[in-house]
Amino acid sequence: MAQRFGIIWNPTKIEGDALRDAVAAAVPADTELMWWETAADDPGRAMTAEAVHAGCDVVIAVGGDGTVRTVAEVLASVEDAPALGIVPQGTGNLLARNLGIPVGSIPKAMDVIATGNERRIDMGWTRTDDAEVETGFLVMVGFGLDAHMLAETDDDLKGKAGWLAYVAAMGRAVTASETVDFQITLDSGEKQTFSGHTLLIGNCGDIQGGFTLLPDAVVDDGRLDLLVISAENVVQWLQTLRTVVWDNGIRRLLGGGEETVSTDVTQHLTGEAIAVALSGPVPFEIDGEEAGDISKLAVRVQPGALRVLC
Repeated sequence: MAQRFGIIWNPTKIEGDALRDAVAAAVPADTELMWWETAADDPGRAMTAEAVHAGCDVVIAVGGDGTVRTVAEVLASVEDAPALGIVPQGTGNLLARNLGIPVGSIPKAMDVIATGNERRIDMGWTRTDDAEVETGFLVMVGFGLDAHMLAETDDDLKGKAGWLAYVAAMGRAVTASETVDFQITLDSGEKQTFSGHTLLIGNCGDIQGGFTLLPDAVVDDGRLDLLVISAENVVQWLQTLRTVVWDNGIRRLLGGGEETVSTDVTQHLTGEAIAVALSGPVPFEIDGEEAGDISKLAVRVQPGALRVLC
């Protein structure tokens, strides 16, 4: 039976003719294609809803992490939703990297979609302060030394030095860190008090250059992973770099142990529902995009929320 594909594409990320040619070349000739462009005032929400209403079997998000997240938010809220295809065209493309979807080649990404292999993945949801609605995320949310800064690390350096580029990025944070007090409640447990400058809550943990911030984060384990960093001086930052880069990175890749290492200044936690109360407002980010200042945060995981073609 012929399938109907809905393509939600960001025209600021890709030239339309090239995309149409790549899609047409990858899918069977009898596939029905429906097209929607995102807009400045809507990164894909209304378009995805239209694709679902039109009975699309697959909805393909073509753009950066923001476009993919917006499309996924809608699909995760629909019963018996279409499968999600991803053609990464942003600077980070973090979910695609974690799922092994080819980055930098539209034909290769379309070949993955056309193959039709599905994987159920989780989605995170966050509600800040007194917001009436939740916002979805696929990679990570947090404040401090965050995914956005790391995603924007010098591209040339990333290409030449891989994870060393992130060491440089983290090193720059030595003089920029500002500690804040906050409390974390995991699931139905008791409140835990922390003093730190960084909190990351992630659905997956790999970023560019083979660098892993959350080594235990898996996109389909029904849990979220947390990283709290409280380094305040050069010695503590060196300890943090060793823990993140060596203990929980290179050493594990070399078979030197499977357990994640935590220290006094670099702590790893996990849970399905997380509540965070801060002593004062801090800049907050969702999947690498700025989301304003927050003082309170509630986060939960939606297990198996999406069927992704990867």
